[in-house]
Amino acid sequence: MHQTRRGVLRTTGAALLVGGLAGCNEANSESTATETSGSTGTSSSSESSGSTDTSSSESEPEAATASAETAVAAEWNAMRARLFDAVALGTAGSFADGASVAQNVFARFEQSSGEWGAHEQLEATNEQVYESFESNLGELGSALEAGSLDEARDAASDADQQLQSAIRGRTDAGTAAAFDLQLLGTRVKNAAVVAPVDAEAAVTVAERAMEAFEASEVHDLVEEADSESYGAFEGGVESVVDAADSGDVEAAQSAADDALAAAVSGSYAVSGTPAVAGTGHLSTYQAEAFDAAALSGLGGPSTDFAHAAALTLYRARVDDAGWLYAAGESDAARSAVRSVFQHFEGARAHEALEEASEEAYTGFEDDGLSALIEAIDAGDDEGVSSAISTIHESLVTGVTTLGSGPEPAVLEAGYFRSRLGDARELFEAGDMAGARAVAQGLFQTFEANEADFHETLEETSAELYETFEEEHLVGAIEALDAGNAEEADAHLTGAMGALLQFEAEAGTVAHVSDAEAGFMAARGFDASGVAALGRTERAATIVQETFAGFEEGAGGFHEALEEADEELYETFEAELSAISEAASGDGDVTAAAQAFNAEAVAAMYAVVRSSGDSFGGMAGALAQDVFVDFEEARVHELLEEADEGTYETFEERLGAFIESMSGETLSAFAAATLRAQFAVAGALDRAPVDAGEGDSGESGGDSDLQGGPNVVEGIPDDADHVVAMQAVAFEPKELTVSVGDTVAFEHVGGEPHTVFAYEDEIPEGAAYWASGGFESQEAAEAGWEEGAGAIQAGESYVHTFETPGTHGYYCAPHEAAGMVGTIVVEE
Repeated sequence: MHQTRRGVLRTTGAALLVGGLAGCNEANSESTATETSGSTGTSSSSESSGSTDTSSSESEPEAATASAETAVAAEWNAMRARLFDAVALGTAGSFADGASVAQNVFARFEQSSGEWGAHEQLEATNEQVYESFESNLGELGSALEAGSLDEARDAASDADQQLQSAIRGRTDAGTAAAFDLQLLGTRVKNAAVVAPVDAEAAVTVAERAMEAFEASEVHDLVEEADSESYGAFEGGVESVVDAADSGDVEAAQSAADDALAAAVSGSYAVSGTPAVAGTGHLSTYQAEAFDAAALSGLGGPSTDFAHAAALTLYRARVDDAGWLYAAGESDAARSAVRSVFQHFEGARAHEALEEASEEAYTGFEDDGLSALIEAIDAGDDEGVSSAISTIHESLVTGVTTLGSGPEPAVLEAGYFRSRLGDARELFEAGDMAGARAVAQGLFQTFEANEADFHETLEETSAELYETFEEEHLVGAIEALDAGNAEEADAHLTGAMGALLQFEAEAGTVAHVSDAEAGFMAARGFDASGVAALGRTERAATIVQETFAGFEEGAGGFHEALEEADEELYETFEAELSAISEAASGDGDVTAAAQAFNAEAVAAMYAVVRSSGDSFGGMAGALAQDVFVDFEEARVHELLEEADEGTYETFEERLGAFIESMSGETLSAFAAATLRAQFAVAGALDRAPVDAGEGDSGESGGDSDLQGGPNVVEGIPDDADHVVAMQAVAFEPKELTVSVGDTVAFEHVGGEPHTVFAYEDEIPEGAAYWASGGFESQEAAEAGWEEGAGAIQAGESYVHTFETPGTHGYYCAPHEAAGMVGTIVVEE
């Protein structure tokens, strides 16, 4: 039912945009911000800007009028800018960051309460457009989480068009045109944000903004109203493209500043009313502050990626146990598995895997590691194989859940490098058939597109794809078939080199570093395994080769680790050398490999932690640019004259944000900017935030809403589990409980929530359950329309699960944003 509803929402929104909003002006409803070319629905190509009524583009609009509607429209425009922030981040490969932006936009929209808040006003403008906007915003986040850039562009375009249509319905043509131009300026500024991360992405972002400008109605309007600003904007965009293309980040950022300044200047001419353009100009400052915050968090992956890298290393270690067992070394194999188990119990990745997927967590520990130990003890070959397969399946699920975009594929490449190393050791020991089996298994895994590796490699570089698969992996299999050790070694080495190159092209240095830390730790355990077979000289050689690869740079890992933590870097090298020393001196190679493993895992987290600060200086400069621009801007005087207190608060909050770059100060500045928008628009008394508010007004309770018999204050002492209801997400999203367990769904953030079971997603024979005590999904949704079933701040909904099976549920007001969950009840 819920999937159908979402489809209806999107379709309805498209129809409304084509037909126009009731009460709207007759301006063209095609978006100036269209993101995809040739897409279906309302996501029209930026080459098409025509409409059924082109009267608004045939003459200049009359002078705009400032009002409370202007301030609300400016806030919608800030949200439009953030839609394209998310897409720009996705274009640069930072899908997780883009998804986070989309979720933040949804959360801020939901919290924009009050009569003149962006949320209430959009719903009052047209409820179906409001619902479609929320649905598309949810789809934007989902697409970015899945690493689908095309779908993200479609969703952003649809959401943008809904907001643009609302702006045109609530304001005049001059205001709408001015805000469209300002939006285009902020889109160009996005190129400055992603330029330090991905120059090619910056070029794409700037070029798409220019395409949208050339296809828009405001193109001709600004050319006629202010040819100087028109020329400066186009020249600025061209300079951004040239600078980014040549790798000059500073020049690209400067040119983006010029383009935004030209767009703002042109907006004053297009609107004909300083207060209107100034209100919108303030919203661009809000957008720029969010850009600065986004850049400060770029440069490296999240901690979840480090967790995923640590989990990937377990895969290589379990494979080593498998070939030790196959070689008749059951004791060594059992010891290797137990070592993995012991390490996992104390690892940072332990809780991360459990939260990411309880099924994967259980599969790894119980059906995987425990079953593998039992099978080794029993000499059960089939059981060993089955348990190892379960471990891989479970860990891949965890990695793909924790990673985003190309991250799982980068880690898969590192894992493949480890397995190719295993193949080398097998044929070095004279086991050509075993080496071939490993290579053939990798070929099959690659073709199955595990962790989206096959597709990502091919999309990243068709040449690398052919080099890896056709030239080297297939070549290695053929050479091993023929018993040609020299040729097999060359192909295996070539395949490993191609994979390292892929890691560097698909990810950042931090991504490569974590993949390589796992690879090196895996090679350390290879040395341990080889030594256990009595081949200590070869064990020492493995370590020496690994050390040499690290000294050669290892895709930037060497330098990244040294910069992240010099002491850890020195320990890392020392412990790696210690493995070789143990092998050469009849020492405990396994203990040495385990000691090095601890340093390798620590390195994963250290590099990720350090990489997050890579662009802090640039982000601070972007934020400082806002202050510098404001001091010289026309809106500076407009705001000061409108209300001195609001003006002073705006500057104070901006200064605090520049100083700390924290989420708290960013929210405070955004609230101050929103209030400033209403002041300049001449409607300060209608501002949805008070002078002292530090955020956008998170709900603390609504007297019109009612919980019901099973909604209580706090969390009951007898609750067995707690699900936290964040602004737009249940955490954990999936929870496994036992029959008779009581779950408390606690409100911890955002607007009021509900917990309604999907009637067709609960076990047969189970009684329907929902906050509010409703007896059916239809009754629950009807009740919510009347304000019943709400869970507000400080409250929780409590339910005891008596029927085993899978129970799907959702939050009614936030379902479109993906706020759904699952409770698995076991007997």
